[in-house]
Amino acid sequence: MTTSQSQTAPQPARQTSQPTSARTSPRPAIVMVSADHHARLREEFGRYERDYELRTARSCGEAIAAVERLRAEGSNIALFASDSRLPDADILVAFSAWRSAVPTARRAIVTPYDRFITDAPPLRLAMAKGKYDAYLLMPRGPRDEEFHNAITDLLSDWGSTVPDPEAITAKIIAPSQTALTLQIRDFFDRMGMPTRFYSPDSDVGRRVLSSVGPDVEFPLVWSMVREPIVARSVSDVARSIYGAPDEVSVAGVADVAVIGAGPAGLAAAVYAASEGLSTVVLEAGAIGGQAGTSSMIRNYLGFPRGISGMRLAQRARNQALRFGAQFFTGWAAESVEPGEPHVVATEGGRIRARSVVIASGVDYRKLGVESIEALVGNGVNYGAALTAAREMEGRDVVVVGGGNSAGQAAVHLARFARSVRLIVRRPGLEETMSSYLIGEIAYTPRITVQTCTRVVDGKGDPNLEQLTLEDIRTGERSTVPAAGLFLLLGADPKCSFLPKAIGTDDHGFILTGRDVPRDAWLDDRPPADLATTVPGVFAVGDIRSGSMKRVAAASGEGASVVPLVHRWLADSSAVATP
Repeated sequence: MTTSQSQTAPQPARQTSQPTSARTSPRPAIVMVSADHHARLREEFGRYERDYELRTARSCGEAIAAVERLRAEGSNIALFASDSRLPDADILVAFSAWRSAVPTARRAIVTPYDRFITDAPPLRLAMAKGKYDAYLLMPRGPRDEEFHNAITDLLSDWGSTVPDPEAITAKIIAPSQTALTLQIRDFFDRMGMPTRFYSPDSDVGRRVLSSVGPDVEFPLVWSMVREPIVARSVSDVARSIYGAPDEVSVAGVADVAVIGAGPAGLAAAVYAASEGLSTVVLEAGAIGGQAGTSSMIRNYLGFPRGISGMRLAQRARNQALRFGAQFFTGWAAESVEPGEPHVVATEGGRIRARSVVIASGVDYRKLGVESIEALVGNGVNYGAALTAAREMEGRDVVVVGGGNSAGQAAVHLARFARSVRLIVRRPGLEETMSSYLIGEIAYTPRITVQTCTRVVDGKGDPNLEQLTLEDIRTGERSTVPAAGLFLLLGADPKCSFLPKAIGTDDHGFILTGRDVPRDAWLDDRPPADLATTVPGVFAVGDIRSGSMKRVAAASGEGASVVPLVHRWLADSSAVATP
């Protein structure tokens, strides 16, 4: 959806990704634009010269010419850093032109001190709508590390969009991309581990193959911490890197076992471990849960420029590790056996714990259309699927869902796809999506919002090629081209491993506190707010009945459950003491 512009700017052709190869590809570029301060900006950005091509321009037109030259040289543009005022175009018009040319580049306004306050009000409103990424004060002296912290954050975010990063921690070798290789790449992306795909007859492919011998199967996955393995599932990859639960080095019984490493589970792990509790965390997939697939969360407290779900999750994981928590990734909880202690069973081992925090979260609800389900992994994706988004360059994409996750996915996909169609069943987005995301979608010309619509069919062989849409008011159907379908459809609880003793509501979400039926109260008193029907077992985050499905709310519950765990451990120890 597009907004009107008071001025026009030259429009260069859109940049397409350039083939890259380690050590030999052209450096990505930073373009600095200012009529009066271009020399100062060039000096300030000098510290990035080893890794980035630095180009200056005095106007919007000169910047566009620089983009064309860089593209001819094979360079990608990582960042535009511009003065708040340009001689030939309004800065927002200029950003619109640059964004059209290079959708993946980050955009920052770097304002001189004398105009920082006066130019701020209208420009900050534009930033809230996603027209650019950061409003920064131009450094007034050397070593302005606050400024450079913002710049490196932007460059780091840009780096996560590069299809073939140069600094890699994993390699996937296979004759061609398949649904499994995309799933493995997505796992590595969500774990913050850059990866590249290689064919067996490439130089890298041959080197890896030489270390495993003849008659190998594919895909073959090499990581910097393990020997190459033949991967038959994402769990194979996770287990090869992170180990098995029977290797947990907790003497006897853990104080707390956390099931699930989304925002709620991560917060519980950080606070439990920081307060001296022996803490073990089990996660069946990648760290971060559904939030880990979000390309950019802009309304999370303390991150004014936003933060990707992957980075938020990995920072929380590292924080918990620093305090002594142990993580085991790739192992799903198969059962929870209440007792003294409780036992959490997995395929790879059993963990005994005095308390259990269930933070297993939810899965996206299935669409339930047979032809669509048959194409999952071949153009059809449940969730944002960060790796699949990069594969959509120059193609038509459909996103289904009206929540924040769907809005974030649409904005992210618009950096790559030719068009993004956001499908919602409601008459609008206002009831279910944050205002800032609605504004960002409205500003993004590649996104079209189609209301009162559902997906009823899909076709393609072997990959998705087209979708049939139905207007739920009139029943009218239409066919649209689509190389990708991203489904973000509400939530189904992940609780098949729970014992019957843990009460759930009619939809399968865990009951806690006063929501627990009165006949399950002890001594006619309800359980604590986050406690379940089983003493010593707690539930937090999306899996809990009545919870607010927001990242900050889940993190808050994860932190809030730790005092309840302390109280339970103290009370149970007192009872056990003669």
